[in-house]
Amino acid sequence: MTGIYPKGPTNRLPPWIKVRPPGGENYARIKGLLRSQDLHTVCEEARCPNVGECWGGGTATFMLMGDTCTRGCRFCAVNTGNPQGRLDPLEPTKIARSLGELKLKYAVLTSVDRDDLPDGGASHFARTITESKRAHPETLLEVLIPDFQGDTRAVQKIIDAKPDVIAHNVETVRRLTPTVRDKRAGYDQSLAVHRYIKQQNPAQYTKSSIMLGLGETDDELEETFRDLRAAGVDVLTLGQYLRPSDWHLAVESYVPPERFDALKARAEAHGFLYVASGPLVRSSYRAGEFFMEGLLKRGRPASDASPNHAALA
Repeated sequence: MTGIYPKGPTNRLPPWIKVRPPGGENYARIKGLLRSQDLHTVCEEARCPNVGECWGGGTATFMLMGDTCTRGCRFCAVNTGNPQGRLDPLEPTKIARSLGELKLKYAVLTSVDRDDLPDGGASHFARTITESKRAHPETLLEVLIPDFQGDTRAVQKIIDAKPDVIAHNVETVRRLTPTVRDKRAGYDQSLAVHRYIKQQNPAQYTKSSIMLGLGETDDELEETFRDLRAAGVDVLTLGQYLRPSDWHLAVESYVPPERFDALKARAEAHGFLYVASGPLVRSSYRAGEFFMEGLLKRGRPASDASPNHAALA
């Protein structure tokens, strides 16, 4: 990648990264609804640069089980700590009610990691999916799940709740995983989550995401593309890592838009149904959601990756 990526840690934003300041009627309406229901979104907690665009367009990614994660990934702005088993038992009902008030055609649910709970919070997550689908069967539901420490029983609870799309992010390439992610996460563990989902339901749409600008090489990205497709992943998003604070990992490089276009083409060559690639693309990304909405409404089958259906270790 010599000559393509700027070298050395940097925090100076290049001109192609432009973020629209949040505002407008929809933004105010969603923010007011979230505050009134004591709900959290990854849009705010993770300081997503697209919060203005998404909320202004009337959509949000809800974050379940509070605003405190039991893990401390070096890229993530979400609070880290020990929630000590606390959960809001009314949250699934609140989420279902809020989806109705927002009149969403496509909704995304994610969560913090809750290693303090016996099943990592999978039962609570699954109940939220079930209540949301029961209350609003017309709303397409994507979930972005943790790895549940590789517990197949927990992953199965999510599958059995029947969301339309199950996403789990590998986040970065194999070599950088120990530096970027919490020690309880793992590259192979994330791949195993995807393999297990496809083993249990080959028709289930699955999705993952990779951050760029952390020092990855082209060969490492190619390896990750291959690994994700071998695990049966249907949809991939590629976006620029942006440093949330001085405590977090420094940005090693800012990837220009034309490079994102080239990587999109290289990833598509591996057989993904869809690849969203750009500096401000995130796992929950409106263009990707629109694509998935179209797929689901047309009833197009999930991609045939002939995955290795190995169970989680």
